[in-house]
Amino acid sequence: MMAEEKKLVSSLKSPDEKRTAFKLLMDQYQERLYLVIRKILIDHDDTHDALQECFIKIWNKIDTFNESASLYTWIYKIAVNEALQQLRKRKNSFKNEQQYYEFLEQKITYSNTIDGDEIQKLLQKAILQLPDKQRLVFNMKYFDDLKYEEMATITESSVGSLKANYHHAVKKIEDYLKVN
Repeated sequence: MMAEEKKLVSSLKSPDEKRTAFKLLMDQYQERLYLVIRKILIDHDDTHDALQECFIKIWNKIDTFNESASLYTWIYKIAVNEALQQLRKRKNSFKNEQQYYEFLEQKITYSNTIDGDEIQKLLQKAILQLPDKQRLVFNMKYFDDLKYEEMATITESSVGSLKANYHHAVKKIEDYLKVN
C-alpha cells in the first residue's frame, strides 16, 4: 500500500478525522466506482443506488480493512458485490431473465450516457449477452485493465477460471459482433 493510501486509511480509522477523510475518499473514488457498477447494472438509477450502498458499507466496514491489501482493491470488491446484489434484486423484479435483458438492451439503445457511436452500443449489447460472471470478468479485464491476481482477490476465484471466463467472453463477443 502506498504512503498516501496508508495516510488516508489511518485518517478513515480515526474518529476525529473520519468525516473529512471519507469525503476525500469519495472525491477520489466516486467516479471510478460509478463506472465499475454501471458496467454491471447498465441502468443509471440502479447504479446510483448501488453506489450509495457501496459508500455506506465502506463507512461502516473501514475498521475491518486489512491494510496488507490495496485500498482500491478492497473498495472495488465492495462495489462489485453491491452491484451483483442489486443485479439479483433487479432481475427478480421482472417476470423472467429475458424480460430483464430486454429492459437493459433498451437502456443501452436509448442511452445518452453511453459514450461513442453505434459500434460502442453494439459492443455493450454484446457484453450484455454474456453470463453475469463472464460479463464481470470481461469488464474487469478489458475496461478496468485489472490483473488476473487482482481479479482473483476481488471475485474470490482462481486465476485459471478467470482466464477461461475471459477467453469465453471474448469468443462470444466476437461471435455476436459477426452476426450483428
